[in-house]
Amino acid sequence: MSLPARVKIYEVGPRDGLQNEKAIVPTATKIELIERLANAGLEYIEASSFVSPKWVPQMGDAAEVFAGLKPKEGVTYSALVPNDRGMDGAVAAGVEEIAVFAAASESFSQKNINCSIEESFERFAPVIQRANNQGMFVRGYVSCVAGCPYEGAIDESAVVKVAAKLFDMGCYEISLGDTIGVGTPEQIKSLVKAVKAHDVPIEKIALHCHDTYGQALANIYAGLQEGVTVIDSAVGGLGGCPYAKGASGNVATEDVLYMLNGLGIETGADINAIVDTAWFISDYLGIKPHSKVACVGRTD
Repeated sequence: MSLPARVKIYEVGPRDGLQNEKAIVPTATKIELIERLANAGLEYIEASSFVSPKWVPQMGDAAEVFAGLKPKEGVTYSALVPNDRGMDGAVAAGVEEIAVFAAASESFSQKNINCSIEESFERFAPVIQRANNQGMFVRGYVSCVAGCPYEGAIDESAVVKVAAKLFDMGCYEISLGDTIGVGTPEQIKSLVKAVKAHDVPIEKIALHCHDTYGQALANIYAGLQEGVTVIDSAVGGLGGCPYAKGASGNVATEDVLYMLNGLGIETGADINAIVDTAWFISDYLGIKPHSKVACVGRTD
């Protein structure tokens, strides 16, 4: 199968990447990170989440982050919204796109958002309805598509059911998340085929890969072969999952870009500007970027 000519990069570093950092990153630093990413050519950036500061203190300044961002033509700043109360905050902040998240694992759903999968749909229904009524786009995440830290292997049919349900509820795009990074290429191919076969168009399917076992790029390539054209990634490989012991960060945006550039696939992003941004936020955090490309340096 031929590879896509163009891929959309959905940058999740400012939200999914930073949410597990224990030291609170100043609002101004978050805004600079997001605007650097936008200036590097990334058109979709998940900027924050409207969750309870009690549970995710790092995201407690979501309203301030959105208030401080300068609008940029062609760039969408989105936010994760878990419930109706979070939706209130997103609406007040003028957010144009939100995301909701469900899991393919019952155990993970209970540990993560303290409810069953079915109950999570009940929570999301009014949020999605409100968003659609106000002309806001809604993205749906499915966690643990390749495995769960509590249940182990996840049946493919469970992933398909959740993905199809979110799409039917009004999510314009479904991101399949290998939350603990255990997936392998043939498994990812099979998952994408299965979701596509259950009435979620391939152009509406995204991949969200963690690199715990070093399989993220291989898994993304497998998805590209099946026609996937949307890839989630985090600058510098930031992130992890507090509910998934040992899960490493998201696949690094600059590593994905290096592979896509080598394949002749357009993204509109400047890889060297992304590398510089990876070092900007990593230097602030006092760490090295969790990516091969950033540690090698610019690709001139």
